[in-house]
Amino acid sequence: MPRIPSPAVAAVGLVGGYAVARWTKKRPLGGVVLAGAGAVAVQEWKQVGGAKVAAGLGAAYVAAFAGSHPLAKKIGAWPAVFSVAGTVAAASWAVTRQK
Repeated sequence: MPRIPSPAVAAVGLVGGYAVARWTKKRPLGGVVLAGAGAVAVQEWKQVGGAKVAAGLGAAYVAAFAGSHPLAKKIGAWPAVFSVAGTVAAASWAVTRQK
């Protein structure tokens, strides 16, 4: 089975988690999507870069989720989600591309 690149998994987790929460009006369901994608991304980061890389990028993923909330008050919900998803994807790509 082909592997999905971890930057894509992380970005889809952030965007998909928000989309599911918004469209279903069930925030816990969005959290399941967010956490599931995060777990897959962390596993991939660990395989590619080791435990320290996985911990750092996992922390960035959680920080992006938390940071999207105050950012949304300034620029809007969707722009905030896309901004943090892009940032995490870029960080993931930058850290894991050579490994």
